[in-house]
Amino acid sequence: MTDRENPPAFPMRRDCPFDPPPELTRLRAEQPISRVRIWDGSTPWLITRHQDVRAVLADRRFSSDPTRPGYPGRSAGGQLRRQRGPGSFLTMDDPEHARHRRKLISEFTVRRTESLRPMITEAVDGLLATMAAGPRPVDLVTAFALPLPSLVICRLLGVPYADHEFFQQRSRDMLDTRADPEHNLRAAKELGAYVYGLVKAKVADPGDDLLSRLVTSWLATGELTAREITSMAMLLLVAGHETTANMIGLGVLLLLRDPAAATTIREATDPAVANGAVEELLRLLTITHLGRRRVATEDVDLGGTLIRAGDGVIAAADVANRDPAVFADPDRFDPLRQPNHHVAFGFGVHQCLGQPLARLELQIGYPALLRAFPGLALAVDAADISYRAELPIYGVDALPVTW
Repeated sequence: MTDRENPPAFPMRRDCPFDPPPELTRLRAEQPISRVRIWDGSTPWLITRHQDVRAVLADRRFSSDPTRPGYPGRSAGGQLRRQRGPGSFLTMDDPEHARHRRKLISEFTVRRTESLRPMITEAVDGLLATMAAGPRPVDLVTAFALPLPSLVICRLLGVPYADHEFFQQRSRDMLDTRADPEHNLRAAKELGAYVYGLVKAKVADPGDDLLSRLVTSWLATGELTAREITSMAMLLLVAGHETTANMIGLGVLLLLRDPAAATTIREATDPAVANGAVEELLRLLTITHLGRRRVATEDVDLGGTLIRAGDGVIAAADVANRDPAVFADPDRFDPLRQPNHHVAFGFGVHQCLGQPLARLELQIGYPALLRAFPGLALAVDAADISYRAELPIYGVDALPVTW
């Protein structure tokens, strides 16, 4: 049992790069709601069962506002950044959260996203052709996993792809929990200034892109300020490439370690199989692996445990997505798994707005890569792969491959 006076440190160490830490699995079985100690010495509640994670994320008595006392921030840098300026709608509660999110919903419907299929397919084909014509081995992260979502989000937002090195580096620096907090803050300010400049440029010369539509629809009417649009665009730009890039890299590595799963995706003629495989990869890998953070605004009875007002809560989606009470044989890759109610994209009102776009990029990207390079293989020993275990978005730093 967990020592209530000396709870375990969170996050916890993995034994396998593709599985949640064993201690998380043990806690889910023995103490599904328990205290953990995080970087600042505070002891929020860790929620590990699927039903409880969904309950927390759907309950508006648990706030997403990181400025509330008791909120379990992920790092000193993240806390400093949010204290120094307004965050995105991701860290707001309703009604402010809903006011901002409603402005974007029409941009990320399944139908609207599906209209991007030709553009995404063209981007995938171009990157794979460049890979095939280039030297071997190649780092799949820099050659494919990172440029694909960066190209897509740039075209969607109206951000010059020529600036990708700038915003990719600032995104990494901003999210780096290992860096000095002032380093995180400086990166956020530099990225914010860059995006604010784009917003002002769209005012003068709007185009056919999401940023321009936000400016012409909401800035011109006074319903959003330039700063609010900047905050929204920063969230979309960072989340739109960081998450999918890491999902591609880590997912490909898992598939290289599981040839049967790779063959299933490569040879599938029914799109439902490839789509199901993507859902399984999302469930199994859950790259937002440091938990969804909340703080209770009033006393809540959760699964028989009293969560007091002001208590921080970490909803551990990665281990919830392996809950045997919900997923039969949860550690097995099953592209035909139905139903597959994973929480890789969150749950409730803060569920990831861009999930249709992420899904489409993965549904196109994985099969195309595996078909273009049927002999794809690691170019280094698996033990030499470096993982982003301490960062909020899990993945690989590099993935040298050959064929």
